[in-house]
Amino acid sequence: MSTQSVKEIVQEKYGEAARRVTQGQGNSCCGASACCGVDVDPITTNLYDEAQKSGLPTEAVLASLGCGNPTALAELKPGETVLDLGSGGGIDVLLSAKRVGPFGRAYGLDMTDDMLALARKNQEQAGVKNVEFLKGEIENIPLPDNSVDVIISNCVINLSADKDRVLRETFRVLKPGGRFAVSDVVVRGTVPDEVRQHMLLWVGCIAGALKDSDYIAKLAKTGFDNIDIEPTRVYSIEDARTFLTTEGIDVDAIAPQVEGKFMSAFIRATKPVTTKPDGACCAPGCCS
Repeated sequence: MSTQSVKEIVQEKYGEAARRVTQGQGNSCCGASACCGVDVDPITTNLYDEAQKSGLPTEAVLASLGCGNPTALAELKPGETVLDLGSGGGIDVLLSAKRVGPFGRAYGLDMTDDMLALARKNQEQAGVKNVEFLKGEIENIPLPDNSVDVIISNCVINLSADKDRVLRETFRVLKPGGRFAVSDVVVRGTVPDEVRQHMLLWVGCIAGALKDSDYIAKLAKTGFDNIDIEPTRVYSIEDARTFLTTEGIDVDAIAPQVEGKFMSAFIRATKPVTTKPDGACCAPGCCS
């Protein structure tokens, strides 16, 4: 599948999700509740506690289509500038804005007009001033070099067909010492290709999740250090049983190849601030 066709599919699905929320039809996502016929989505549900949801517009909560809660794990500090890649209805941006306070700033980046309209509506309803929603693609971030303290994202990088470019862009816009702190779907260990495709279609509608080892390798190649992957929610074969059965898959036969291998994870990394012994920058922008 080409990069352009992947973008078109993602844009249509998330635009539809925004329209459903705006029309009062509840959320529609790339998890089980949208395409698997399952009433309770084990991927996107119960990610935010009541204290976090308190004070947020209902539509911001309903439009939450992620697989984690990066704002709870990113250790945001007052005064920092944070960027959310694929910000959707804006829940993580609004939560981040609270954490960085009035002297900080939170950006949300999304390529879907319907989601941006919903996010801006949610911002206005919440009365949050230190937020700006930008239109653009995560492969081409519309911010200057060395301008962001923290990058977060909630199950969006796995949807990109050019993850290397996404990671290069995150590295570019992060300040020296800046933090990469995202939630994403990852695969642990080896899974047969056919089984992997079916499971990832269940998890995210587009089978683009990386193996954890590949994610680490790509981050390291980009120039990041202090890389860590922390599982936050491991998906059971039982979670996907209804979807896989309707796809004609013998669930019991593939269970040993699936259990414990598909998960949401919190992925951390840092842009270096040091220079090489010869005085040259260790990575683009690190000496700025």
